[in-house]
Amino acid sequence: MKSIFTVLLLCLSLSAHAVTLASLQQRFSEQPVLRAEFEQQRSISGMNKPLKSSGNLLISRDKGLWWSQQQPFVLTLLLDDKRMVQTMAGQPAQVITADSNPQMFQFNHLLTALFHADTSILEQNFTLAFTDSGQDRWVLVLTPKTTPLDKLFKSITLHGQYFLETIDIEDMQGDGTHIRFFNQLTEPKILSHAEQQLFAH
Repeated sequence: MKSIFTVLLLCLSLSAHAVTLASLQQRFSEQPVLRAEFEQQRSISGMNKPLKSSGNLLISRDKGLWWSQQQPFVLTLLLDDKRMVQTMAGQPAQVITADSNPQMFQFNHLLTALFHADTSILEQNFTLAFTDSGQDRWVLVLTPKTTPLDKLFKSITLHGQYFLETIDIEDMQGDGTHIRFFNQLTEPKILSHAEQQLFAH
């Protein structure tokens, strides 16, 4: 459940003015497609070594999110307006809809708000602390204020510049998740036929 928060935001071009949350939301909303790679590291209390995973992802403003973990095992996550589909190699796909699990589906829809920095939705669930760090760098700290988020997470911190670069998640058990995004691509601005097929399953 926590891994689905391994999500990203997207910045476009340099800004001649100070970065604000409103300007960030405007930039995110203008970008139709983002492709990136990720590395995730999760530190769990009682374990000497962190759990590591990596893969790639695709975000389409019209289609949703396709998240593909390649290491240490293959797992894909598809999230759109109607469903969330999780697939592991050799196992049947698990499908969650608003009808089958309303709370989980609503919870997952916060991802869309994160993708577009949709403050109207984020502010319903989090206290937001935005900082302009200079040279177009920024930090956004989300502190949950609604249940069940406040029972799961202490904070979610996003760092970025032209793209989202890292997400740090601190949960209520004292465990932490660090996700790094790299090799971001915003061209072409439309999905290829193969990419469209990812959302057709």
